[in-house]
Amino acid sequence: MNRSFLFLLGSSRSDGNTEALARRAAEQLPADVEQRWLSLADHPLPDFEDLRHDTDHVRPTGNNAALLLDATLAATDIVIASPLYWYSVSASVKRYLDHWSGWLRTPGLDFKDTLAGRTLWGVTVLAAPEQAYADPLVGTLSNSAAYMEMRFGGVLLGNGSKPGDVLNDTDALTRAKTFFGQEFRP
Repeated sequence: MNRSFLFLLGSSRSDGNTEALARRAAEQLPADVEQRWLSLADHPLPDFEDLRHDTDHVRPTGNNAALLLDATLAATDIVIASPLYWYSVSASVKRYLDHWSGWLRTPGLDFKDTLAGRTLWGVTVLAAPEQAYADPLVGTLSNSAAYMEMRFGGVLLGNGSKPGDVLNDTDALTRAKTFFGQEFRP
């Protein structure tokens, strides 16, 4: 299967620091690698409703959930690009990951088996120099990858607050040049 990257933008701001850093990293991908960019703000999901004990799950059709499900299933590499909000992923990213719970229980979808062996990546920008503040975000993505039996590519961390600040983080920009070419963690 040819590599296909799905970039899920989880910021409440378009063209923010996290997206800028993700785009810098994506510039390094070979030209033949497909890239699909979806903003969760432009494709909002409803709050996840846990129906596992009440009803059968059905495959979503014709809405944002269907679009995001299909894009997720089609990708070999899923990149969660979320600013660090209160030490973790944004609400829109959390809502997207919550929907994985329903997709896991949708008959005939084989969501977990389909994603097994694919790669989950993260990109985040935080407004503090202490990168340890991002540990809960990294844990969320790492644990999600492990549960789904996906490879975890790691999280590209940058620093910035005002729009464009991350472009002054020379260390992050240097890491972005090789981020998607690094070895995976199982």
